[in-house]
Amino acid sequence: MGAVDYGNITLIPQGTAYGLLIGLAVLFCAVILIAVKLQKVYLEEDSGKSEMFMVANRTVGTGLTASAVFSSWMWINETVNSALNCYRFGLSAPMWYGSALCFQIALMAVMGVLSKIRVPYAHTSLEIVRMRYGHIGHIAFICLNLIQNIFGCSSMILTGSQLIHGISGMHFAAATILVPLGVVVLYTAVGGLKATFLTDFFHTAIALVLILWFTFGVLVHEQIGGLYGLYDKVMALEDRVSGNYAGSLLTIKSKGGIMFGLDLAFGNLALVVMDTAFWQKSFATEVKATVPGYNLAALCIFGVPWALGTVIGLSCRVIHTLPVFPTYPNPFTQDQVLTGFVMPYTIKALLGSGGVVGFFLLMFMALTSTVSSSMIAVSSILSFDVYKTYINPKANDKRVVSISHLAVCFHGVFIAGFSLALNYGGANMNWINYFVPMLTCPGIMPLIFTLTWSRQTRLAAVVAPLLGMGSGIAVWLGATYSMYGVLNMDTTQEQAPAIYGAITALFSPALYSVLISFYKPYVFDWRNFLRIELADEQPISPPSSSPNETESEQETSESDKKQPTASTTPTTDLDNVSSPFDAETLRHLHRWYRIAWITFISILLLTWVLWPLPLYRNWIFNKPFFAGWVTVAIIWQFVAFAGVVVFPLYDGRHAITKGFRGLRGSIQSALRK
Repeated sequence: MGAVDYGNITLIPQGTAYGLLIGLAVLFCAVILIAVKLQKVYLEEDSGKSEMFMVANRTVGTGLTASAVFSSWMWINETVNSALNCYRFGLSAPMWYGSALCFQIALMAVMGVLSKIRVPYAHTSLEIVRMRYGHIGHIAFICLNLIQNIFGCSSMILTGSQLIHGISGMHFAAATILVPLGVVVLYTAVGGLKATFLTDFFHTAIALVLILWFTFGVLVHEQIGGLYGLYDKVMALEDRVSGNYAGSLLTIKSKGGIMFGLDLAFGNLALVVMDTAFWQKSFATEVKATVPGYNLAALCIFGVPWALGTVIGLSCRVIHTLPVFPTYPNPFTQDQVLTGFVMPYTIKALLGSGGVVGFFLLMFMALTSTVSSSMIAVSSILSFDVYKTYINPKANDKRVVSISHLAVCFHGVFIAGFSLALNYGGANMNWINYFVPMLTCPGIMPLIFTLTWSRQTRLAAVVAPLLGMGSGIAVWLGATYSMYGVLNMDTTQEQAPAIYGAITALFSPALYSVLISFYKPYVFDWRNFLRIELADEQPISPPSSSPNETESEQETSESDKKQPTASTTPTTDLDNVSSPFDAETLRHLHRWYRIAWITFISILLLTWVLWPLPLYRNWIFNKPFFAGWVTVAIIWQFVAFAGVVVFPLYDGRHAITKGFRGLRGSIQSALRK
């Protein structure tokens, strides 16, 4: 089975698509190469060193952190899927989409600042696992993390290639190969993590400008007629949605909408917690930047699916039977909807070919940002957690960076081939979204316990995810067969079985871990994490787990009263290890840790309980309430632009000024010669 035939509908010429894809790749390669050169010469930031390549020397500020996290979480699936599910279930779906994205990033703020407290020199989440559980646990979580990155990255490429194929006629195999093997491989291999931070900022700025254009352009089009016009036209539709109150698209009481939100909340959590890229971004931040950077991104991300998805999804419902729609006079098929053509077809109908070019640019921004982030994560796993740990423990800094470059290129080739296999297998965006959680969610709770619960044993950490994965798949397939009587591509992407499977895969490992940990219990001493050193220091071996170990918070030890550098001498004497932070810095970190928990709980309660549940009743939005709803959503987009585009420029003004002055001085010196 190959890619779906969309009836030879093309929105832009194939040559234009090739030109855009290759031209944008060359442009961003040039931009990143210049940025790498400037930061090396004028800011003394050398991506040829592993600390810089993997964790950006741990110097990234709040603004750039927020922009990078926002960009990494603004997947092409997010923009396309929010419109798709608004079309299917009504305006509740984009709201639930935003709610799920917010709390997931807020949770990562909690884990990020806790990792700074307990594992200040970590480079990857897997390094933390190795220090606690040794090689067996390390290898198990390497597999879990690679599964997450491979399926997460391939789902982006799958979605992008099918959209490119559908809107331009470019063969999906060509699109699948060009995306990861073009700009992403080159600028990631050369620039490292700081390079992705810088390009994430440019991606975010361009993407938000395009999103604002799409939102306003569609809303004010004569076929839509503004806020009131859109409301009147949706109310006049004869379309009825099964499971919605009165079948209306303008109600929060939607069975399909809330089930979509629950599946997204539970299933997509692995895309943050199990993605080493999000951990690396937190390791790369300054001490004071982790919590505000991640939480700023968490708040800003809400506006993307909420406003864009609502306007595009409802507008598509209004025009999908009109002559202006690309499929007219043929119907807009279920396959086309589930593959993600709600957004590009609506943009073509209302904004013309220029809008489609803008959509293509948005796809490029989202794809290169998320895929490059995945490549840095995988390269760090292969170079640091595999090569330096098991193949060449004595590898120097230069060698590790070289392996990282090779790993990026290898991952680009591999992920292109894997995405092609999914394409030829007939997978679409919807099926991937429902399938992946069964494989990626089982490691979440054991990984969180690794940093938060000192009594989780090595056996529990290794076995619990495997049992959880088996349980999730069994529940998913069993529920599907029980409800629909057959297992195939269509039935296995139904909502209810996927939710049951995702919830089982997420939470059952916590139960398994607690039960297994009762067998030969022990208490882990958190000070062992302080034995992890900088990448260019002499490697050390993980500690042996002893039932006699006792828990000890490093902030209560006498060593916290000083600020040493990393030791280059391996030691097993925990009394001789100390945090690199002084007592004052540790107090600030613990204060940020409390703030992170308060923010996470507040966001969770606000976006899942206090705001939406009172609206989950037998009520259809009236015109003023609908107008206010969409207006606030659009305002949120502007707030996002200020938070992750304008603020990073202000926050990084000193580095920008320093780089500009250095460049100006070099130009003036050259002109005088």
